[in-house]
Amino acid sequence: MELCSTTSSTLPNLSPSRTLRSLLPATSVSLSNPFLRFNKRPFNALTLSSSSHQTHLHRPAFPTRASASAASPPLSDDLELERLPADIAVTETQEPNSSLRLSVKVPKAVCRDCYKRVMAEFTRRSKVPGFQPGKEVPHSILIGYIGKQNIQNAVVEAILKRTLPHAMSSVTDRALQDSVRIISNFSDMLEIYSSTNTLRYEIRVDVAPEIKWNPEDGYKNLKIVVELDNEIDALRASEQELRHRHKSLGVLRIVTDRGLQVGDVAVIDISAKTIDPDESNVQSIPSAESKDFNFDTEDGDKVLPGFLDSLIGIRGGETRSFPIVFPESWRQEHLRGVRAEFSVVCKELFYRDLPELDDSLAEKLIPGCTTLEQVKQTLLEKCQEVEKTAKEQATDNAILDQLCKMVEVDIPQSIFEEQGRQLYGSKLLDLQTKVKLSEEQLAALSSPKAVNEFLKVQKGNITAVIKQNIAVGDIFKRENMQFPTEDLVKEVENSIAEFKRHNQEYDEDRVKEQVQEVLEGAKVLEWLREHAEIEYITK
Repeated sequence: MELCSTTSSTLPNLSPSRTLRSLLPATSVSLSNPFLRFNKRPFNALTLSSSSHQTHLHRPAFPTRASASAASPPLSDDLELERLPADIAVTETQEPNSSLRLSVKVPKAVCRDCYKRVMAEFTRRSKVPGFQPGKEVPHSILIGYIGKQNIQNAVVEAILKRTLPHAMSSVTDRALQDSVRIISNFSDMLEIYSSTNTLRYEIRVDVAPEIKWNPEDGYKNLKIVVELDNEIDALRASEQELRHRHKSLGVLRIVTDRGLQVGDVAVIDISAKTIDPDESNVQSIPSAESKDFNFDTEDGDKVLPGFLDSLIGIRGGETRSFPIVFPESWRQEHLRGVRAEFSVVCKELFYRDLPELDDSLAEKLIPGCTTLEQVKQTLLEKCQEVEKTAKEQATDNAILDQLCKMVEVDIPQSIFEEQGRQLYGSKLLDLQTKVKLSEEQLAALSSPKAVNEFLKVQKGNITAVIKQNIAVGDIFKRENMQFPTEDLVKEVENSIAEFKRHNQEYDEDRVKEQVQEVLEGAKVLEWLREHAEIEYITK
């Protein structure tokens, strides 16, 4: 029975309320509108001005453990549970991913009481023709006026609102905030109520995961091997930077009387194809091809091994072909071990006419310097700072990777999705800073399909980040670590100032929570570096 338009505005809402709908199956694991949370800058990797170095530890933006008051607000603002006419029965079942299924049985006494309350509310608020507002209306007339189905809808919602806090009371100290979902279909609940005057429904809730260390307390005796790229060696890097700056002061001149030698710059066309005895299987290698490529021979160690050696002596206008095997360490996996034939056309050949490297160039190399020695020292100090930061970052990454291997944890789905959304949002924001996306492109990248695909493809990485986060948080608690309150206050103020500077919205409580997590992470990493046995090797 439909309500006529003249009276519908005076009646209570007959469909499940917005807060209740959010707990029903249609949105139990929905990723609809996943990007609403990324209207502000995420704090996946805060820069700590009070710390000796920047930490890129992705501390969790996942739900915190809910208190009794945190679990119930969607249904009631009361901190104390409302007394029911009879006890409800709740059966708890452990499920995968640190979740619980609660099977709830609501007896007739509770359902009858909820029915009475709903009818009283309808009587109070309905304007039934022939009856004064608020006056008692015979139930048969009220049911005919409002509609039996509409009343049953309202009663089931009332039962859920009253009983859900009771059903959750035994797990509120373990439940993760915003992870509670009613997994029973509303239509099924209606059918049960209409046929039995009782109600049965099921809830799924994620709980704080337990962490298991293997071995127990293994984090206290970490043995870490840190691989350092030789590019970050301060002395080597400073010499390369000096060479780069010196080269920038030179002039390129055309080579006319000899072939290519180290130090020259050649403009070349490159083509490549696979070598296969079966000529029908020969394929070009597009990623290895280039037109008008400016090849600086001093960067020969950065190209395919053997490429430079094969070109030494080539003259302008000459074409040279040679075979090369891609090494097993090549960054493109599909080319590793592939035998290829390269064809290179040398279109132009230049040498650098460089000024003598002495004190007279100091000011041009670095403004404010007066001697070449001062230039070298300044560059070395800057590269030493870069080396120190890179070394610390590589150490932190190695420690976090080791922690990830040492912990076992059953990750709740809500934590996985939250962390995945944060990482995806961070990547999208980075992309926006590099490429101006249209509204259509942004909408496509923000769609549930795009986010779901990211969660699927990056499952391993997301899981690793969460395990690292949980491990770090556990160590912070186990070792009773603390950090100065003033550090927290200062970093929160700095973060909020940054939001305001970019005219972005923010949640101060969330900012404080994430800043605290990052400070905790920095403290744990500092402690682990001091207690770990660390070996550095250069690759």
